[in-house]
Amino acid sequence: MTNPLDLLAARGFVADVTDPDDLRALFDSERVTFYYGADPTASSLHVGNLVGIMAMAWLQRAGHRPIAVAGGGTGRIGDPSFRDDERPLLDPATIAANLARISEQMGRILDLSSADRGVVVDNDSWLRPTALIDFLRDVGKHFSVNQMIARESVRRRLEEREHGITFTEFSYQLLQAYDFAHLYEAEGCRLQIGGSDQWGNITAGIDLTRRLHGAKVFGLVWPLIERSDGRKFSKSGGEAVWMAADETSPYAFYQWFLNIPDADVARFLKLFTFLPLGEISALEAAGAADPAARIAQKRLAEEATRIVHGEPGLGAALRATAVLFGDDPFAGLDERTLQDAFAEAPSASLPRTRLVPGLGILDLMVACGAAASNGEARRLIAQGGVRLNNAPTIDPSAVVATSDLLPGSLLVIRVGKKRYFLARFS
Repeated sequence: MTNPLDLLAARGFVADVTDPDDLRALFDSERVTFYYGADPTASSLHVGNLVGIMAMAWLQRAGHRPIAVAGGGTGRIGDPSFRDDERPLLDPATIAANLARISEQMGRILDLSSADRGVVVDNDSWLRPTALIDFLRDVGKHFSVNQMIARESVRRRLEEREHGITFTEFSYQLLQAYDFAHLYEAEGCRLQIGGSDQWGNITAGIDLTRRLHGAKVFGLVWPLIERSDGRKFSKSGGEAVWMAADETSPYAFYQWFLNIPDADVARFLKLFTFLPLGEISALEAAGAADPAARIAQKRLAEEATRIVHGEPGLGAALRATAVLFGDDPFAGLDERTLQDAFAEAPSASLPRTRLVPGLGILDLMVACGAAASNGEARRLIAQGGVRLNNAPTIDPSAVVATSDLLPGSLLVIRVGKKRYFLARFS
């Protein structure tokens, strides 16, 4: 049977690990409780977090026990790692709503049917009751300020005179380190996993657990995931692909994976699907033989969408793709899908009153930028190159009314094969 450490390494989840030989032996000798944490700083997890959830799922499938830590406590502070400014502090109601969403998203992929199988915990439950004086005396004394300042994420912020770093964020690594020590004591947790930007926080927790409990625990990190074209997917970088359907529709989620560059597809199949490595190699070979068919990307998009959104979400994504890239009318598509599909299209905001009693199609085309004048709009219609909500428009005297609106009070004009224009009515 493959050792879990070797399994994770083969799929690209290992950039660095503490004491790999001892961790491998631990996996061979017992059922290991491990944890991965995500702070509720947004209302949804994103694809970057999905890497961590997939790593947890692989370890769980290998017989080990995951603890998903939703950072209700640390989320009130904010991790300064790889950030140029301080995170905005969230109010308790927002954090509670975010925590509920994160727990639900993790539960779609992990088996959390019983505490013995796996559990989601909120670190606010042990951080909030901790008295400040006790924390400084029992935990703070084990941290060297010299070493904390030397950390890259802290040093960079100290060098930025405009932003600097607050004591609040500076203390974050103490809190995350304490999480590991607490989970070892309360749950027998022996391993923390995370992205490579968490290496300093993880090793601080390993050291603190040794000092407080005399225990040997381990850390494992994966490389921060970037596309070969240099695009990251992080919420701070504005490239987030969210796991929540109301923030990134299943259609947009599917399309993001479908459009992965050829250079990334095998790596992403290993990270974001449960497909066997042999099948991934076969898909890679098929893609190399016929790049235009995008065979591997299609399988990647299908599997990743199924994992995050289930069969209903995948079905909705495939139906939306067929409609949006075909000639069927857009009826039946939801507002989120429409917004995601046409996010880059030129748009115009118009008062809803213009639809009463009706707005001429020529005036609509001019208003949303599809034509420079009524004359040009009339000519485009006569040439058969205009569609309204993907239905052919052949009458230049046609009038658009409120009954023609798509969800979100949208109208979509298509000129030719690929030129789309949006009109938003409010």
